[in-house]
Amino acid sequence: MARFAAKARPYAQALGPSLPRMNQVFANMGWLLGGRGFNAVLSLVYLAIAARTLGTDGFGHFALIIALGQAVTGFSSFQTWQFIVRWGADPDNPGVDLQRALEATGFAVALDGVSVAVGTLASAVLVLTAPLWLDVPPHLMWLTFIYCVISLLTIRTTPTGMLRLHSEYGKATWAEAVQPIIRTTGAGLALWLMPDVTGFILAFAASEIGTAIALWVVAVRVQPVSLASISLKAIPARHKDAWRFVLSTNMSGSLAVAGKQVMILLVGTFGGAYLAGGFRIANQLGVALIALAQTISKAILPELVQSRDGAVEIARRMANIAAVAGVAAVVSAILFGRPGIALIAGEEFTGFYWAMIILSIAGAVELVGASLESLLISAGKAHVAFLVRLFPTILALLMLEMAIDWKGAQGAGFAVLGSSVLTVVGFYLAIVNLKQFRLVVDEPEDAATPPTQPPNTSA
Repeated sequence: MARFAAKARPYAQALGPSLPRMNQVFANMGWLLGGRGFNAVLSLVYLAIAARTLGTDGFGHFALIIALGQAVTGFSSFQTWQFIVRWGADPDNPGVDLQRALEATGFAVALDGVSVAVGTLASAVLVLTAPLWLDVPPHLMWLTFIYCVISLLTIRTTPTGMLRLHSEYGKATWAEAVQPIIRTTGAGLALWLMPDVTGFILAFAASEIGTAIALWVVAVRVQPVSLASISLKAIPARHKDAWRFVLSTNMSGSLAVAGKQVMILLVGTFGGAYLAGGFRIANQLGVALIALAQTISKAILPELVQSRDGAVEIARRMANIAAVAGVAAVVSAILFGRPGIALIAGEEFTGFYWAMIILSIAGAVELVGASLESLLISAGKAHVAFLVRLFPTILALLMLEMAIDWKGAQGAGFAVLGSSVLTVVGFYLAIVNLKQFRLVVDEPEDAATPPTQPPNTSA
């Protein structure tokens, strides 16, 4: 992973001296992609063990429980890493102000407490009503509730934000490597000692606990956490747009969850456990690009926040790189997808090949849009990013049952693809029509006199 990060630097330097922060972007991406690559390799191992051990229906039940836990966590939690990066850094004076960082971290920790309380209540309601709408056996309901609570207690966006604020992407990557290691080891132990849904859910729960502990241990060594700074009032008192930004990023994150985990839950509701399990495999293999999109977003957001003048150019270049990577990944999925599914999950899941292709195209579209969304958020327009995602996601969910009746898992894939296309087009149109971005784009590179005031990126 360290070698991957080191190799990324010369490519950033080749992009030209006009954007010195691109060097840091590529270094950050190197660490994130190295971690993603390590995670991806091990994820294929535990996915293969689970799918082959549990079979089609058992893996479907496993997939629905995981999706429910991640959906509850996604809807209840806040994107606290973005708050720490936004309010812990000063765009006018690059670098980390410890007092600002402590204040932003305290706000994030307080929000995490709210997430746990709200999420636990929501988990109880969902699990009690799940037999009415979810194809999961009644004897697994207590296990489902326990997994949901563990997922909430191990929310780790705050320590991740602390490390990103200090550009400690390498330490974050090593800490996050705990997750695939524990999941793979746990899957092996489940195969040996408890080869059922319970065994594999316990393995996943153990990986969440281990990763959260590792990230917090590393994060507090980089930046201390002051109990006195834990407050829901300090940041809103200093930043008038704080609650709007909090709610906008939370709702945007919820929409991302709706596009993935809720989609799996609804596929299970309309099509049963078998279809849900197959869709999860197609999603995990075909939408690996969305994980890459998230990697790009996480890598460039700190640099966009701290680089007003070059923000548009950074986003444009990253979108171009993403387009090339997306096309290459889709072609790879077309050529190697069917034998890949057979090798990993077994021949009984090869019927989901075309669903995987459709989802990989959706992932490529999201990959291009990742830098555009980060550009909106960095400019304090998280609420615009939310609105752009809102309507395509709602449309996809509303049409899902019809799509499944029409074409099964492929129909669900088309719903995801349509949502992704509309969303990215919306991001582009929003950026074109935002005043501060037009000012940056229209500013001639050889202008003799700089503008009197920099473009406003605060709200």
